Amino acid sequence: MQIPFSDEELKQAVAAVLDEVRPMLQMDGGDVTLIDVQKPIVFVQLQGGCVGCASAGATLKYGIEKALREKIHPELVVMNVPHGYEDKLDELVKYSI
Repeated sequence: MQIPFSDEELKQAVAAVLDEVRPMLQMDGGDVTLIDVQKPIVFVQLQGGCVGCASAGATLKYGIEKALREKIHPELVVMNVPHGYEDKLDELVKYSI
């Protein structure tokens, strides 16, 4: 199944869903920033209390990714971008395979 949106259209939809899950993160002192969308990968960066948290992986997979898959498209994948890697997304993808 192919994702029927351009990256730019997808970015707008992803931003809206992130705004819906953001309050959950902020309750624990965290936040999330949308870095980029390159189908099917949504690059986000966890902020605040989420950085280094033991539950960060679960937050990405079962919170953010689950919401994006349910509300936008079931093939979306979320990848956290470590601080300092915002301009190195291709490297992140290459080393995660």
